[in-house]
Amino acid sequence: MSLNSVNTNVGAMVALQSLNRTNEALNVTQKRISTGLRVNDAKDDGAAFAVAQSVRADVAGLTAANEQLGGVKGILDTALSGLNKVSETMVKVRETLVRLADDTLNTDQRAQYEAQYTALRTQIQNFITDATYNGRTLLSTTAPAGGDIATTRNESGTTYTLTAVDGAGTLVVAAAPTDAASAQTALGSGGDFETVQSAISDALNTFGSDSRYIDNQMTYNKDKADALEAGLGALIDADLAKESARLQSLQIRQQLGTQALSIANQAPQTLLSLFR
Repeated sequence: MSLNSVNTNVGAMVALQSLNRTNEALNVTQKRISTGLRVNDAKDDGAAFAVAQSVRADVAGLTAANEQLGGVKGILDTALSGLNKVSETMVKVRETLVRLADDTLNTDQRAQYEAQYTALRTQIQNFITDATYNGRTLLSTTAPAGGDIATTRNESGTTYTLTAVDGAGTLVVAAAPTDAASAQTALGSGGDFETVQSAISDALNTFGSDSRYIDNQMTYNKDKADALEAGLGALIDADLAKESARLQSLQIRQQLGTQALSIANQAPQTLLSLFR
């Protein structure tokens, strides 16, 4: 039953409780609209927030892994550029060796071809020496610039190893042959030219495969990060259209609740006037 009392205004108490609940809901809605998130912190939804933080850590790890892979990609591309120039130069080296294998050359002609061969050999050495990126190279096994590189490939810190080659020791032809017989030996099966050419081909194949793998891994990491972001959005993002409609509704309820409280607070005054 209703209570007519100047000490206890039940109507005002009910109106105030209702207004407080409306204000609380309004604060939540405004927070969601201002942040764009349904779950902004652990107070909103502890379990969902914990999952969201874990997913965010995975995305950050994938981003960091791609940054590291990008640096390694630079080292690989630089090594491949150097190897491509070495391979192109080896075509001229073979041409010169074939000429040096001719026993009919006179002394002056042989000296000219030997000088040309030496110049080509120096170019190859320079291409190998200059194939550095950010102070690192895969065309040397000597630290600190050279040596194998273990790069992080995913958010778990798993590594992928790039194996360096001894460029100066295996990718450079021997000094210029001094006679036709030496040039013929260098060109023969198992000779110096064939050995070096085979090592260059192996390095090109290995680094080319490594480069394709790095490209694919970076693409996969990006796709995975996008998928994680999409899942994260479904978990914690706010439905702004829904929250906007709810905001308008709550604002109206707040206005009506304030009016209802004001009316309820006038009731004791009306009751007192009856005794005057």
